[in-house]
Amino acid sequence: MPRPDLSRLNPFYHNYIRQVEADDLSIALAKYNPATISFFENIPADKYEYRYAEGKWTPKEILQHIIDAERIFSYRALCFARKDTTPLPGFDENLYADNSNANSREWESLLNEFKSVRSSSTFLFQSFNEDQLDASGLANNSPAYVSGIGFLLIGHCQHHVNILKERYLNA
Repeated sequence: MPRPDLSRLNPFYHNYIRQVEADDLSIALAKYNPATISFFENIPADKYEYRYAEGKWTPKEILQHIIDAERIFSYRALCFARKDTTPLPGFDENLYADNSNANSREWESLLNEFKSVRSSSTFLFQSFNEDQLDASGLANNSPAYVSGIGFLLIGHCQHHVNILKERYLNA
């Protein structure tokens, strides 16, 4: 399956998808999964609850946000792949973060949860055939399709990795 057709996705997601440097979803997953896990494994413990400015999320909250978003994106992809035409709701990432309790969790627990969710997402997207990868629907009142969502979940995670590198680990 080629890179996503951006005209089939909300423009809000285009920047995320552009961060994925691969033309095939399975290659992208194989490339980014180990690198992303290694990145999170190497964040220093003294940064887990660091905020570079008031009101900004901590790395724990960012990792929990990535986990939550990936679960939601994967659910959307599953619904579309199974030809469910029910319009799916959006989600308020700030509400989720405020109610995640991420800072009270152990980093290792969050990291293990991320690994499990990413593994599950990888199996899910690998299970789809070409027709399923091309299936579409509505999420948050916008069009989306399965392959685009696969690239989105990788790019969304990469977006946050880049922010962590720039604003948290170089501070």
